[in-house]
Amino acid sequence: MKATFYTLGCRLNQAETSLIANSFAQNGYDVVGNNEKADVCVINSCTVTDQADAKCRQLVRQVLRRNPETYVAVVGCYAQIGATALKAIDGIDLIIGTEEKMNVANYITAPTKRDTPLVIRGKMTKTPFTIGVKSDFLPTTRANLKIQDGCNFMCSFCVIPFARGRARSRDFADIQREAGELIAFGAKELIITGVNIGTYSFEQKGILEVVEMLLDVPGLERLRISSIEPTTIPDALLDLMAHSEKLCSHLHIPIQSGSDSVLTGMRRLYNVDEFSEFVNRAARKVPDILIGTDIMVGFPGESDAMFKESCQYFVDSPLAYAHIFTYSERSGTLAARSQDKVDARVKKERSRYLHQISEQKKKAFYQKFLGKQLRVLTEETDRGGRWLGFSDNYIKVAIPGKDLQANSLVEITVNNIENGLAVAA
Repeated sequence: MKATFYTLGCRLNQAETSLIANSFAQNGYDVVGNNEKADVCVINSCTVTDQADAKCRQLVRQVLRRNPETYVAVVGCYAQIGATALKAIDGIDLIIGTEEKMNVANYITAPTKRDTPLVIRGKMTKTPFTIGVKSDFLPTTRANLKIQDGCNFMCSFCVIPFARGRARSRDFADIQREAGELIAFGAKELIITGVNIGTYSFEQKGILEVVEMLLDVPGLERLRISSIEPTTIPDALLDLMAHSEKLCSHLHIPIQSGSDSVLTGMRRLYNVDEFSEFVNRAARKVPDILIGTDIMVGFPGESDAMFKESCQYFVDSPLAYAHIFTYSERSGTLAARSQDKVDARVKKERSRYLHQISEQKKKAFYQKFLGKQLRVLTEETDRGGRWLGFSDNYIKVAIPGKDLQANSLVEITVNNIENGLAVAA
């Protein structure tokens, strides 16, 4: 039997899909690529925007057009809150929400097409968890390591607390176990992932203790922290980052808006000055740190003046890039009740403008490293045969004319900046 897997959405979903695929392999399936015919197709879904919902529905239809006999399971966030819409699509056999999605292999005893889908959406618990799957393969050169799930912050625009439940943390020893397995299988870099990783709490251990433990796992070359909320980062983590050779000097800290009025409407837990104070402190403490962020455009009530405030803060800040998100109304959230909508054309223009600023800021940051050495983990080759990879501080690098292999740590000197890449000499 063959099984194939698709991931929509965040890095946490990527981590979970890898573990789900591994559970199928341990149950005797051959895990195959998306271009191969498979007996089972598992789609790990996202519901952060209405576009994410639409992508999931579209993907289901594409899979079934290619192979109508494939047993299709949709799991995860959209399955949790959008089961009714998914049930209306002919050909879906299994819909599993957040609580049971890691056990999807156990629900497919015989992958036979069903007339109506089986729907499993149990109540999400708040208790600490373990992941009972052995990590005995490496899907990428940089391996994601899930330490936490769910969120208690209840931002007014966000549906994730409804899709993934309230915050809960992974057993400390279980994190250590998987980290050791991933490294033993060849991972040189681990990326700490979760919904709100800075809120990790297990038996009086927090995010700092997780990082310290992972840095001591034998064989680890690099440790990276994925997106983390600004109010959850202890200063001691910056001190550790400044002095550790393994902890990557890279942070992705979502601000969402550079306007205090918008932040208040979003029910974020900080104002612009507080965010700025932390980011400036990080830039001072950690040499060569690259700090990225998320910015949302078109939140209800965002005026032209508020948008300009947000842009100006971004321009003046030490932030090196931004992921730009257009506000998407999600049913059940507080923001969805607002009548003060922003016109779709205005949102599109704001997004375009901020993308331009982000590209300019990233290029300026990269140019600081012309003539300097960076350590790069190779991942894949581009069409021109150059190796691509990321430096410790998350600069994307192209390495031409080198006889290398994937998953190799190499020292390079930056010679040029072109098309969003730092090019090695």
